[in-house]
Amino acid sequence: MVVGAFPIAKLLYLGVRQMSKPVANRIKAGARRSEFFKTYICLPPAQLYHWIEMRTKMRIMGFRGATIKPLNEESAAELGAELLGEAIIFLIGGGCMVLEYSRQAANSRRKEEELNETLISLQTQLAELSLTTETLSAQLREVNRQLLSFPVPTKK
Repeated sequence: MVVGAFPIAKLLYLGVRQMSKPVANRIKAGARRSEFFKTYICLPPAQLYHWIEMRTKMRIMGFRGATIKPLNEESAAELGAELLGEAIIFLIGGGCMVLEYSRQAANSRRKEEELNETLISLQTQLAELSLTTETLSAQLREVNRQLLSFPVPTKK
């Protein structure tokens, strides 16, 4: 990693994750006050969660056919608001992870492309050098042939 580079994306992700908790708390408070939110968004998941949780606990304790009473509206609204808040935090964290993964994948792809370009450049240079070597070798053979074709002067 470059020493001067600052991971601004990571700092931004950290800021988003830190802000998600107060945002979730604000949404939970709004969900508790709004009848629409309470009735259609908070209560059904809370009742389902309660039913699954109680059914699992009953089966663990050995009660197979016990009926499960639904939560009262106030408790279900509170549980639903908590579930909504946790879901928001989870989704924001998951979104940050997906963004970080895609950023890392893009960096990896870019580095791989640079490496491939460097490899192709080196292969091209190697081919050029090989051709130059063959040309020089042919010229050297020609010079040697010409040198051998001259008569050798004899000493008298």
